[in-house]
Amino acid sequence: MDKVNNEEEKLLISNLKGGDEHAFTVLYNKYSPTIYVNILKLVKAEEVALDVLQELFIKIWNCRESIDPNKDFRAYLFRITYNQIRDFFRKAARDRQLADRLVALTTEGYEHIERLLQQKETAAILDRAIDALPMQQRRIFILCRVEGRSYEEVATMLELSIATIGNQLSKATKNIRNQLNARDLSYLFALGIVGYALV
Repeated sequence: MDKVNNEEEKLLISNLKGGDEHAFTVLYNKYSPTIYVNILKLVKAEEVALDVLQELFIKIWNCRESIDPNKDFRAYLFRITYNQIRDFFRKAARDRQLADRLVALTTEGYEHIERLLQQKETAAILDRAIDALPMQQRRIFILCRVEGRSYEEVATMLELSIATIGNQLSKATKNIRNQLNARDLSYLFALGIVGYALV
């Protein structure tokens, strides 16, 4: 998405406090790629980093009413991220099986992780590709691919048929795929932003 200035971000946070899912999505799209990379540097495993990232934003949504729009939201995010990672390592220390899994994932995925770290700007490319979609395709893509909602749920929300949701999502997918190369698509799949249908 386009860059969000301070005043726009304050408004987004105020809307988030009120339960606005679109505001949450915009903030997620802005900050999640950078936070994911930072988490990955510490936990050294893609699957684990994605789990931590997901838990982090679930916590932000659940605690949205306590967020102060007048305070530095970026600093707030990174403080919560630190706490999530600290809690993760405490759990890992108690869970030998998880620790063994971490070692295995780190060894197997090291080269792939290095490649992902060199592509930090790819998420911005996806944002621009989504912004270029027609309005209905954009809404459906964000709801299905970014927020992970089912076709049935989106069809009910938008008062459309499931067939229309599938058709519009397919068109959105083709439009985005035409703007991204295979390397970008692989990175976005690793972030969990796109599914198999795009890769």
